[in-house]
Amino acid sequence: MILTDVRDYLKSLGQAPLRDMALTFGMDQAALRPLVEQWIDKGKVKKLPQGTACGGGCSSCAPQTIEIYQWVGE
Repeated sequence: MILTDVRDYLKSLGQAPLRDMALTFGMDQAALRPLVEQWIDKGKVKKLPQGTACGGGCSSCAPQTIEIYQWVGE
């Protein structure tokens, strides 16, 4: 199930940009966002502040355009 796949992905990486998750799961970002929001509602994921760098080190994206989510659950 995609919801548990999203959970496992974020748990394994600790945090990830929505764009990377969408590429990984072959989904549009708009379709993936509600799945991530379900984990936010459960208190397991938080959205990092706008402008947070993704940590990839490539500097190809403006940080203010990136949505980054962090696993905070057990």
